[in-house]
Amino acid sequence: MTSKLKSIRQTGSLVYNQNLKITQFAKSGRIEDAIRVFEDMLNRNTVTWNSMISAYAKNGRINEARSLFDRMPFKNLVSWNSMIAGYSHNDRVKDAAELFDKMPQRDVFSWTLMMTCYTRNGLLEKARGLFDQLPKKKDPVCWNALISGYAKNRRFGEARRLFDEMPVKDLVSWNSMLAGYTQNGEMRLGLEFFDEMLVKDVVSWNLMIDGYVQVYDLDSALKFFQRVPSPNVVSWVTMLSAYARSGRIVEAKSLFNQMPERNVVAWNAMITGYVQNGQIEEAHQLFTEMPERSSVSWTTMINGFVRVGKLDEARELLEQMPYKNVAAQTAMIFGYVQSMRMDDARLVFENVSCRDVVCWNTMIAGYMQCGRTDEAMYLFQKMPIKDMVSWNTAIAGYAQKGDMNKALRIFKQMGERNTVSWNSLISGYTQNGFYVDALKHFVLMLKEGAKPDWSTYACSIIACGNLAALQIGKQLHHLIVKSGYINDLFVGNALITMYSKCGRILQARQAFNEMVVTDIISWNSLIAGYALNGYGREAIQLFQEMENHGLIPDQVTFVGVLSACSHAGMIDQGLKLFKSMAEDYCIVPIAEHYACMVDLLGRAGRLGEAYSIVKGMPIKANAGIWGAMLGACRIHRNLELGKLAAEKLFEFEPQKASNYVLLSNMHAEAGRWDEVERMRIMIRERGGQKQPGCSWIEVNNQVHAFFADDWTQPKTAETCGTLKSLMAHMRNTGYMSEINTSLFDCG
Repeated sequence: MTSKLKSIRQTGSLVYNQNLKITQFAKSGRIEDAIRVFEDMLNRNTVTWNSMISAYAKNGRINEARSLFDRMPFKNLVSWNSMIAGYSHNDRVKDAAELFDKMPQRDVFSWTLMMTCYTRNGLLEKARGLFDQLPKKKDPVCWNALISGYAKNRRFGEARRLFDEMPVKDLVSWNSMLAGYTQNGEMRLGLEFFDEMLVKDVVSWNLMIDGYVQVYDLDSALKFFQRVPSPNVVSWVTMLSAYARSGRIVEAKSLFNQMPERNVVAWNAMITGYVQNGQIEEAHQLFTEMPERSSVSWTTMINGFVRVGKLDEARELLEQMPYKNVAAQTAMIFGYVQSMRMDDARLVFENVSCRDVVCWNTMIAGYMQCGRTDEAMYLFQKMPIKDMVSWNTAIAGYAQKGDMNKALRIFKQMGERNTVSWNSLISGYTQNGFYVDALKHFVLMLKEGAKPDWSTYACSIIACGNLAALQIGKQLHHLIVKSGYINDLFVGNALITMYSKCGRILQARQAFNEMVVTDIISWNSLIAGYALNGYGREAIQLFQEMENHGLIPDQVTFVGVLSACSHAGMIDQGLKLFKSMAEDYCIVPIAEHYACMVDLLGRAGRLGEAYSIVKGMPIKANAGIWGAMLGACRIHRNLELGKLAAEKLFEFEPQKASNYVLLSNMHAEAGRWDEVERMRIMIRERGGQKQPGCSWIEVNNQVHAFFADDWTQPKTAETCGTLKSLMAHMRNTGYMSEINTSLFDCG
């Protein structure tokens, strides 16, 4: 009998210790270790199952928690409450409510859990409905939960009315009401309520200190801190953290040294302060002096090394970490991603035993940024749980690669979308030249009730500019004014570009003048707008005005002014500016600047000088430079130099048929029909195909796009017939001497 009793006691002691391990592992985020303990247990009691359910839920693995709950041989009230708490913690309101309705019995904690689940998700009416179903003598815990819910959702009037109706108020009730004010930045109301309180404890004082800290009133926070009758470690850490986050590291260090007792949170707060202020050596010194370290200590220090680019030191610390958590490993992955060391990041990723959604997203985003889309999507497909960031990252990644079909497919697969989802798609269409699609999805976004932000409007305005869709652009401008984004810098710059590309330079200037804040991009956009519309002198004047405002021109500025000189035929001014760019502004010319100069001289017929610039460049000529050269040769009928430019251009754009057509037309004008035929053969041999021309027109606030040689469109034959009549009329009146009819493809 004694032996049997001893055996029972030993078993009970073993189970107790194993249950304790599960709880400890769960708290430190070591969920895989907790699972191993659970799976290895020969004897499990109800506490074991409840501990494991709680461990899964607190680590975001709520589906596994539910699976375990369903497998439990015997469930008690704690089991049901643990599962509801898990759903609440993971904001699974519907699941929590369904489970609550199935409960065979409930206690006050059950009701409070469900009410809290509703209030934290803004469902206050449902929470009040539960509260009203309770017996007349309601426990203060339920009152406090509802008061706190109202206050946290800024419904202070209802919170105060409920507080005043409360039959018996305890200190928690007073502090719940006070927290509602202080945690929402309502410090005037909070101070008034604090003065009303009949009884205060250190929690009350700490709430006031933290409230002032949250509204960045550190002087008031310090005054309250100095008045606390018996400050505890939370009081000290709150003030210390406030100083550290605000960059007042000297005051933080002074408080740290004055602390009567320091816990690991205080040490971590001080280390965090040093890390945030870039004092990594001081942080590391403090880290080595710590009497004990938590996982937060290690993670903060690893993150600190990552922030200053000391990846080897961060990796060494990670290897030394006794119990690696996902936060520390994700910080290391992020450091490698930022340095484009994706193979190193993958090695760390593979060793993460319990990956959370942030870990997955960091790795996927890294692959996307490096252009390794296939690897990113492989991980995306493997993700057990995807959040909004995961989906948006995938859309943005495909858009960045230019694969808008796949980006759209991912977008359509999303169960729920936010503004970032729409922006990722719309900006993708804009960046890849699908302007009509960008505007179509902007309209769809409005129809689905999503709210555009500055990025949505900026991308849509850019699309209008590239389509020259002036009327739609004006309507968007009105929407922007109503939405309040008119003062946004990016939106303002997009409006300047849109009006410029639509030929409305006065409205572009007006948009510029109405901007509250301008930057170099604003000035460059307007200068480019003047250049595009042939206002060369005005562009130069704006350039001088920009300098008078103290802005230093950059490479883009000079592309704009040189282009303006080219379009306006201001050769001497252009040459002077090109020389000044290097001598006065120390800007090394790039290919775009040389292309402008070739275009400037070429338009004026000074082909020899243009070619000399190309030969004397310290950089390798690109397609833009040789394209400008070929265009100038076409205008001035210099076939020999044109052939040279074309051959160089073919090296960069071997499959662009328009280059071959241009040279073919030059040969045709010179009567060299054998060369014309050779050009046609080259197009076929090199796989070049003449891309169908796309045009669009804006009618009744709608953009209609159509392609050349597309006979499926309505009235195509009628349109081509009209075009042929116009061409014949132009030929008869002498306007067709410079145009080769082979360029027109109407059958």
